[in-house]
Amino acid sequence: MKISIILVALLCSLSANTQAQDAAKGREKFVSCTACHGSQGQGGVGPKLQGQPAEVIVQKLTTYKNKGQIGPQSQLMWSMAGALSADDIKNIAAYTTILK
Repeated sequence: MKISIILVALLCSLSANTQAQDAAKGREKFVSCTACHGSQGQGGVGPKLQGQPAEVIVQKLTTYKNKGQIGPQSQLMWSMAGALSADDIKNIAAYTTILK
């Protein structure tokens, strides 16, 4: 029992550390998003990203990367998302979840 508790605590710690590293990498990539989405993802020309689940951000960026239509400004996002790797998308999503 004691070993299971330690193992669970260790896995949670590793997961949190990985998520923090992903968010730090996402912050670097998010710099190019700030002109439209705001420095804290509060929105502006582009929609507010604060409070959106990471899965939603990943889904939307992946759709844009594949030249999919989400809203009236989709074409603006195609080139932005097209330059992102799958890891970049995941990292940006991790970063946007901590914006306040």
